[in-house]
Amino acid sequence: MSVPMCYETQFFGFTPQTCVLRLYITFQDYLFDMLLVVEGVILKKLERFPVCGISRFEIRDSTEKYLNFINERFNYLFQKMENCLLKLVLKVPRNILLPEDKVHVEYSYNKEKFDDLQNETKGLQEQNKAETLATQSLLAELEEQKAVQAGLEKILTWFDGLDKICREHGNIDLLESFAFMVQTSKKLQVTVKEIDTKHKKLKLDKTSKTPVQLRPRRSNRKK
Repeated sequence: MSVPMCYETQFFGFTPQTCVLRLYITFQDYLFDMLLVVEGVILKKLERFPVCGISRFEIRDSTEKYLNFINERFNYLFQKMENCLLKLVLKVPRNILLPEDKVHVEYSYNKEKFDDLQNETKGLQEQNKAETLATQSLLAELEEQKAVQAGLEKILTWFDGLDKICREHGNIDLLESFAFMVQTSKKLQVTVKEIDTKHKKLKLDKTSKTPVQLRPRRSNRKK
């Protein structure tokens, strides 16, 4: 038997070598059965000539010898027939393709195209990875913004409640009150700075006007 024919096996649904082997076994069985029939006919003919001197064992021996001879010739001829079957009859031509292989003809590619596709795939994978990281960062920032927004909403709610309380007690508008407080605070800061500057200036003036005290001289007179 030759090397397994994989493509032909896919095309036919069976291996060509198995098909040839079954043909060989079929011919062998048919030949053996045919010789048994011939042997039976000869034995019936001998029954009509009991004095011919040929026994049944001699006929069986002759049948086996003839079978061996026929087998040798048959094997020789079958080898040629096997080559013919495998190379011509059961061989799928190159222009015949399986349905699943037609796509390779329509979209053929070589090593360069394959490398280009691999590089493009790697680039897309890296881009996808970068976009995934960017998306995760944006989601994290969005969560932070939601937390900040929730805090601001609490503060605004607190201010609204405080403003409502102020209005109920006859106070001025809360926003105007805060603005007045900010302005007053700025004026106080300016006033404090002016006072501090004047205080420092007064200290300097006092220091410069302090009289110089002379030390008394010692008397040289003797008592």
